[in-house]
Amino acid sequence: MKIKDIEFRKFLSSEKIAEKVAQLARQIDEDYKGKSPLFLPILNGSFMFAADLTRNIKTPCRVSFVKHSSMQGAASSGQLKTLIGLQESLFNQDLILVEDVMDTGMTLTKVVDELQSLGTKSVEIVTLFRKTKAREHAVQPRYIGFEIEEEFILGYGLDYDGWGRNLQDIYKRIGQHPS
Repeated sequence: MKIKDIEFRKFLSSEKIAEKVAQLARQIDEDYKGKSPLFLPILNGSFMFAADLTRNIKTPCRVSFVKHSSMQGAASSGQLKTLIGLQESLFNQDLILVEDVMDTGMTLTKVVDELQSLGTKSVEIVTLFRKTKAREHAVQPRYIGFEIEEEFILGYGLDYDGWGRNLQDIYKRIGQHPS
């Protein structure tokens, strides 16, 4: 399949994704018994994952959305732009950040630091994908769907310049990573 100027092939089926999301939800339900976490999906890429994850959560919870950006095309810029969408107090809250993919983890580390400075009770991360570089640096997620190498992936909310978010499966780039 070709999206813009890049060729992709299927990497993970929607069935495998659904199984993993249900497994993550069960782990979160177990860990948050007796608590009422606030899920903070990080837009735009996590919207499908967040929707499926929270539909599988049995624990009483709330969901609010935040947005930041460190991507430019197919590469991370490494710069955190201000979080958009925080319109409630996070003081003394158990937060679960919902991320689609951790590339390096540097931006997410800045987000966690910013949220902790607001007096949260706890901040944990659930990510559908964690790449190699994110394993070496920065904050580590408590919940991880899939460990992947440095593949450039799209589908299931992940995009390439806005394209491909609507695909139900995950696709990865064939060949070299774009510059």
